[in-house]
Amino acid sequence: MPRQSISFPPPNDDWLRAQGESEKYTSKSDVVNDLIRKAREIETIRTRLIQVENGHLTSQGRAEILAETKAEVRRNGA
Repeated sequence: MPRQSISFPPPNDDWLRAQGESEKYTSKSDVVNDLIRKAREIETIRTRLIQVENGHLTSQGRAEILAETKAEVRRNGA
């Protein structure tokens, strides 16, 4: 897996450190990867909502769209 080096201002680093030490995450990397995965899901959902708003109707319900979106994000490397 590629390594990245990023810098955070102190308030963000403090928050990230606290999250990384919580029971939910095992490291700062886990926190950042989870945030990126969630951002990708949001981006995909927004894109689909814009398509629907622009007249590209779908017969899928909200739960189906959400499940499909999460599966697509997982397939694409999150």
